[in-house]
Amino acid sequence: MTISISDLAAMVGGKLIGDPSRMITGANPPAECQAGQITLLDEAKRAEEFDPGCAAAVVTPVALADGMEAECVQIVVEDPHEAFGRIVAHFRPPLPATVPQAGIDPDAQVDPTAEIHPTATVAAGTFIGARVRIMPGVVVGQGCTIDEDCVLHAGVVLYSYTRLEPRVVLHAGSVLGAHGFGYRQENGRHVPTAQLGYVHIERDVELGACVTVDRGTYGATRICEGTKVDNQVMIGHNCRIGRHNLICSQVGIAGSCHTGDYVVLAGQVGLKDHIKLGDQTIVGAQAGVMEDSQGHEVLLGSPATGQREQMQIMATERKLPEMRRELKSLRKELSSLRQIVGDDAPVRKAA
Repeated sequence: MTISISDLAAMVGGKLIGDPSRMITGANPPAECQAGQITLLDEAKRAEEFDPGCAAAVVTPVALADGMEAECVQIVVEDPHEAFGRIVAHFRPPLPATVPQAGIDPDAQVDPTAEIHPTATVAAGTFIGARVRIMPGVVVGQGCTIDEDCVLHAGVVLYSYTRLEPRVVLHAGSVLGAHGFGYRQENGRHVPTAQLGYVHIERDVELGACVTVDRGTYGATRICEGTKVDNQVMIGHNCRIGRHNLICSQVGIAGSCHTGDYVVLAGQVGLKDHIKLGDQTIVGAQAGVMEDSQGHEVLLGSPATGQREQMQIMATERKLPEMRRELKSLRKELSSLRQIVGDDAPVRKAA
């Protein structure tokens, strides 16, 4: 679905800076952008940090430094999010919430070796690869891709454009691609922000029962190769979960978090939005992570801190009952001394 940058500029009513004949093949946020695609710079204060080599073009609220237009054509607009949303919708149109017919839609491409239960629903535009097994009650939305040897257990739901690489296993009741929890206020009301992205699950990932993964705002919410996710985990929009992570039950990951490779999140861990955890970070059970980690460390507690500091805090907390008893005893002794010397007795200064 290639289109010229001049046509995109006309579509959003933006000012074009650079070669008007440059052809654009897709649209993605900077972290997902590939050669030939257009990306987004949403704030003027980030212009100095923008890498013009990451994309063929950019939607921006302010013109970039002179000379950058040779490498990255610019569309300057007042509201970059509104403009970029329209461009993303051109390449990946939002699909209407129509009720699919029961069974397999005639427009779906299904490998003859795939096994699909009669009670499952497979919508139009879906591709299902070799030896895929789809259990009772599964719903596969429009435009999904399910590569070979995937297994979808009973009641799994894939919203539109979800992508599963080979050998992905989804256990019962998991939902991939629901809208992210993103709103803005207009005239005192909460209005949904753009929900034009999708979910991309890489090869050899396994998700437990009742896991939810929200779609990205413009690009992918991605779970990378080999990661294993336990039951009842929530992964918010725009997250990128690294390779070979272990995520235990009831973990909650807010939007736009990134984890490195071989990260471990124990049961009921919570990550606030936009957190970045480096490779081989281990977060202990029920910890609340409020700050980034460079990796190769153990985090404990809420708010989470390094293991050594948290162990000192815990050791001090265990002594609190004893310290409280000592404080009460000291208060009694002080009260007795005051009665002996009198409250109005002069205070003797130290020599």
